[in-house]
Amino acid sequence: MKIAFQMDPIGPINIEADSTFRIALEAQARGHELFYYTPDKLAYQEGRITARGWPLRVQRVAGAHYTLGDEQEVDLAGFDVVWLRQDPPFDMFYITTTHLLDRLAPTTLVVNNPFWVRNYPEKLLVLDFPDLTPPTTIARDLQTIRAFKEKHGDVILKPLYGNGGAGVFRLTPEDRNLSSLHEMFTGFSREPLIVQKFLPAVSKGDKRVILVDGAPVGAINRVPQAGETRSNMHVGGRPEKVALTPRDLEICARIGPLLREKGQIFVGIDVIGDYLTEINVTSPTGIQELERFDGTNTAELIWQAIEAKRAQP
Repeated sequence: MKIAFQMDPIGPINIEADSTFRIALEAQARGHELFYYTPDKLAYQEGRITARGWPLRVQRVAGAHYTLGDEQEVDLAGFDVVWLRQDPPFDMFYITTTHLLDRLAPTTLVVNNPFWVRNYPEKLLVLDFPDLTPPTTIARDLQTIRAFKEKHGDVILKPLYGNGGAGVFRLTPEDRNLSSLHEMFTGFSREPLIVQKFLPAVSKGDKRVILVDGAPVGAINRVPQAGETRSNMHVGGRPEKVALTPRDLEICARIGPLLREKGQIFVGIDVIGDYLTEINVTSPTGIQELERFDGTNTAELIWQAIEAKRAQP
């Protein structure tokens, strides 16, 4: 098959952690033809969805992990699969790429389905499952946020469309910084904020559960550094081997059918203690760590799911 990757620049990636790299490596091993472009090279041109990029070869060699062919403009309708793999922020630039990639259906399979990526941003899809999530409020109004904090005491405040642990604050009952943080956030962004009851279980780790076509395949635990609330690996969280619990499987059984129905083939959910906190569909990661811990080749499972979908009449 012909595979195109819409992703952030490939040069600086960490080949020992980047999930897109592992997916590309697996695709190449399966005999697929790879093409790479960055989101700013995506275009709509008189009825065609095009991209300017490069034929791609990858190898697990630090500092020499990719080789590019000659730059060329391609019609993405000529590809079997296009991967939507750039990292957030989930802004209008990101959203516009989903609108353009939408137009490739049904001849080209876009992973994950861009219509539902657009409509299911990480911190909003969980609202469909209020019994699985910690107490949550989404608001821009300071009075509403303050009332939530007064009710629950110890809370986490973060931007609704942030990622990688950026802008995440824990506000304890005695903390007096809510007004200042609200002023800061609303001063540079028109987005609402999300505030959730703090879960003490985060000290034991924030579990990333990987689902492929709606089915759980494994998990890693991300443990925050001493004195840190955030467990994201972007900010120093330490990945650890962990098993799926009955509660994890219960959560996956609830959300899995919806993810499968909406074409979300590769998804990472975040679980703290017994609570679902995020459903990551934009550009989930964690498959390389999972493979090192227990040998699960998630990339192979992803490609098996994609190849099965492409084989359907």
